[in-house]
Amino acid sequence: MSTAIGRLRWAIAEGYIPGESTGPEPAMTSHETACLLNTSGQEAHVQITLFFSDREPAGPYHITVPARRTRHVRFNDLSDPEPLPRDTDYASLIESDVPIVVQHTRLDSRQSANALITTIAFAEDG
Repeated sequence: MSTAIGRLRWAIAEGYIPGESTGPEPAMTSHETACLLNTSGQEAHVQITLFFSDREPAGPYHITVPARRTRHVRFNDLSDPEPLPRDTDYASLIESDVPIVVQHTRLDSRQSANALITTIAFAEDG
């Protein structure tokens, strides 16, 4: 049996999805992904809220991560309550009802020499 690891609240302060891509879609479409790991024995109900510099936040977007599973959520695919605009700076707050681990990844394929970055999100103690 797996033990829950992680935190309930995570923040990714940096976000940006380029409006252009190079290469075959959907694999090489410029995107950002939140990789969510749920090691607990119960389903994780996750909410993502997006913050912008020039308007009110968007969300929450609702994601479910089954027990003892991982889910990679492309921010490009978030659509309800509204799609995430491209070429726009944003930040995200990720909240879960069970502890999870969050990693952030971006593929920038505007040029044929692609750039891939990844980082662990900031986790709130407690």
